[in-house]
Amino acid sequence: MPADNPCLILQTLDARLDHDVELTLIGKSALWLGFDDVPTAYGVTQDVDTVVPAQQSEQMNDDLAFWDALTAANGELQPLGIYLTHIFEEWQIIMRRDWFVHRVPIRRPVLKHLQLFRPATLDLILSKMMRGDDPQHMDEIRWMIGHENISVYELEAAFASAHVPDDADVLSSFDTAKPLVLAMATKP
Repeated sequence: MPADNPCLILQTLDARLDHDVELTLIGKSALWLGFDDVPTAYGVTQDVDTVVPAQQSEQMNDDLAFWDALTAANGELQPLGIYLTHIFEEWQIIMRRDWFVHRVPIRRPVLKHLQLFRPATLDLILSKMMRGDDPQHMDEIRWMIGHENISVYELEAAFASAHVPDDADVLSSFDTAKPLVLAMATKP
């Protein structure tokens, strides 16, 4: 049975690495691999996106073997239309300022060199809010809130501690998403 797209992408990259690399997945691949009982549609995402914490940014930038492995993996995957695409630095996305200490290990697929994590659910929700009222992202947020039974109080605390990139469009999208997301949450 063929692997789902996120697993295939990560296995292809892992096979080209000769050293350990830590990746924190965001986006639909983080949902697919980082939760149980996920809608099957999440497994057909065409890409894997990651976020790099500030303390690992320079090390990753200097890891030429990683970038060579990534280029080779993406080249092999190109005919399938799948790839590891965006590697964001933490200041480029919305998450709580202390997101790194709340990361959750991802246990599948089994890999030799890649160690996978995802942000905590609240941080994944915040990152999805960068797209404002986008229906697909709102559905994913609704699923996470229901899966984790997240309260209005938890969301309001996350909003208050969020780092929002200094970008008027991102701030506007975040403000647009807030009442919609709060309406999805359980009341205290």
